[in-house]
Amino acid sequence: MLSVAKSVALETDSRSPSQKSSLRVRRLTGLRAALVAANMAVESVTLGIDLGTTSVKAALLEAAPGQPSGFMVLASCARTSRADAESNVAVPQGREQDVSRIIRALNECLAALPQKQLQKVGAIGVSGQMHGVVLWKTGQGCEWMQGGSASMFEARAVSHLVTWQDGRCSSEFLGSLPQPSSHLSVATGFGCATIFWLLKNSPELLQSYNAAGTIQDYVVAMLCGLRRPLMSDQNAASWGYFNTQSQSWNLEILRSSGFPVHLLPDIAQPGSAAGRTSHMWFEIPKGTQVGVAMGDLQASVYSCMGQKTDAVLNISTSVQLAASMPSGFQPTQTPDPASPVAYFPYFDRTYLGVAASLNGGNVLATFVHMLIQWMADLGQQSRPRETMAVTCRGHLEGLKVK
Repeated sequence: MLSVAKSVALETDSRSPSQKSSLRVRRLTGLRAALVAANMAVESVTLGIDLGTTSVKAALLEAAPGQPSGFMVLASCARTSRADAESNVAVPQGREQDVSRIIRALNECLAALPQKQLQKVGAIGVSGQMHGVVLWKTGQGCEWMQGGSASMFEARAVSHLVTWQDGRCSSEFLGSLPQPSSHLSVATGFGCATIFWLLKNSPELLQSYNAAGTIQDYVVAMLCGLRRPLMSDQNAASWGYFNTQSQSWNLEILRSSGFPVHLLPDIAQPGSAAGRTSHMWFEIPKGTQVGVAMGDLQASVYSCMGQKTDAVLNISTSVQLAASMPSGFQPTQTPDPASPVAYFPYFDRTYLGVAASLNGGNVLATFVHMLIQWMADLGQQSRPRETMAVTCRGHLEGLKVK
């Protein structure tokens, strides 16, 4: 039987509090479980953060050995980031987001959580949207400040986030790039492909920064004050030009093509510690352990895969059907862009077999918007946007796949 991991973005006010918490924190629970499984020291209360394409989520989890999941949700919060921004160099194919808005949504989530519970947080786990790339200046990527009685950070010397939905890299451009030494092909929206595009079309932008990562890597680096960003192999593989067997970037291939390899993050295993918080963050103590950022797909799958033989259908902004490959499995080290299945790093040096679709919740959102526009054009009194969204989401909530 396939488990259906529904996105926290499908949350509606029509559900009971227990249903809301379940949907919000499924991926965040996976973060905590992954930290425990990887033997990272985890205190009784863990803060889980997910930086998605359309929203930011946060949850406080406490160990509960008597519960089937082993954890209990103390509190959770979700905020729409509304971060989409116009690209100055890749219109109309560019898909970019304003990092300052994402961080604002993150701070709003932290402010909404019980501050007394935040004082008990002993570990922080972070996941987020894969493939995308954000650039920043080391030591200047954020500014810590007092917002009322709370200490928080805001984005400063940082670029827009170029997301996984970006379409600036045409087939012709991708064909001009060097062949990677990896089992994974390179596609538009992948971090290394985007940097290659910027190198050719906007080199002055690259010269303004000296660090890069996914949005979740950026947040971890800011929380810990890292001089060099750390990236898990899960996120590195999603960038392209990363060899999962040797756990290393294709440095020689990239250097020979003029790629700015100094931007590439150092690699760490998912579930390991990236560092400790360099400042008090709201009521979270300074010195709290922070895990290396994980991919949102892996965290989602981990949270709801009851057995290793299960497959998981993950429906969020896009859709992925994933299954854990047997221990010892190694994909063929020749990229095949036409293959319907890609193999991404999971945990403990294993792989997920993933069949992905670019269509998911994003199609539903477009469909709802279209219906509302049609009704307005026909002069009909339309139902409120929120009511229509709840109706459509309710149908998705009833989805069962076997």
